[in-house]
Amino acid sequence: MRKSRKLLATFLGAAMVMASLGACTTQKSAETTTTAAAGETTKAAEGETTKAAEGGETTKAASGEKMHIDVIAKGFQHQFWKAVELGSKKAAEEFGVEVTFQGPDNESAIAQQVEYLNAAIANKPTAICLAALDTKASLDSIKAAQDAGIPIIGFDSGVPDAPEGAIKANAATDNTAAGELAAQKLYELIKDKVDGATDTVRIGVVAQESNSQSIVSRTKGFVDKMVELIGSDKVSVEGHDSLKAEKSGAKIIIDVGIPAEVKDADAAAVASAILEKKDLVAIYGSNEFAANAIITANEGLDKIGKDKVIAVGFDAGAKQLEAVKSGLFAGSITQDPVQIGYQAVKLAYEAASGKTVADVDTGAKWYDATNMEAEDIAPCLYK
Repeated sequence: MRKSRKLLATFLGAAMVMASLGACTTQKSAETTTTAAAGETTKAAEGETTKAAEGGETTKAASGEKMHIDVIAKGFQHQFWKAVELGSKKAAEEFGVEVTFQGPDNESAIAQQVEYLNAAIANKPTAICLAALDTKASLDSIKAAQDAGIPIIGFDSGVPDAPEGAIKANAATDNTAAGELAAQKLYELIKDKVDGATDTVRIGVVAQESNSQSIVSRTKGFVDKMVELIGSDKVSVEGHDSLKAEKSGAKIIIDVGIPAEVKDADAAAVASAILEKKDLVAIYGSNEFAANAIITANEGLDKIGKDKVIAVGFDAGAKQLEAVKSGLFAGSITQDPVQIGYQAVKLAYEAASGKTVADVDTGAKWYDATNMEAEDIAPCLYK
């Protein structure tokens, strides 16, 4: 039996988010979507064989049986994944396929995700969309999918370092570029405090973990870009071993904190330890979880905000949106999670239909209190 998780949002709320799908994408993305909808007569419809949704028998797509696509996410603890699911269901509706969306209890539950992947393969779906927590742990499962002729599409961070040809395409944010954008925006806000500093100046970084490729990329992208902007001879990267590059005598310190476990209390403790340092001028949270940890830690410290420590986040969620709106956060970077889910299923549908598919960059944008209602930003800001 397939496991399926349903959104707690009302049907009306889901419909409203789905209706806004195209607003957070570029014109090119909108055109691609329109083309896909119009091009529903694919090679599969012309008679190429695909794996049927039920039983895995080889059949004609034109026989009337729906394709079935399994979408396996990294978790459900963030609203981000609920928005991804909305996008996947929008694509399922548009392309006439069935979608099962599931993920482990949290983003450290690697073994649980592999179990879901194995169960999906055993059910012989038409295609699989996968945001892998750990590629190495999934290699045997990926090989089994290949042997069964089940195409795999990566999404979010995809399936990094997978065997060549195992992943047909990816629907994802360029997380390194997104992290670099966060660094560029924050640097513009603190430039006068770091350029020519004679005393120690500290920039804090809070990341959820050091395993997820998407989080690692946007954290490292931020750190590397900030080092480039300030000058590599002036910066010492300290804190977590995964990014440490200490430089004796450097006046600018980038202080990276990552909790031992993906737990709210642990992350808030890491954020608190950084916020309590007197030389701190700015802090960055590289996803919703990390940004929320900074907000929680600040509740007892009152360190961030206008004319205080400058805070910048990533993703959205009600807590972070309120922080940006109120000025507690100077701004954040948003992905387009609805489009990630939509494009993943669209790519899976096309791959299963015999089409050649290519990676889709679903984009990232800066938002602050001045542009949260803009037509290209508002649909991306899930609550």
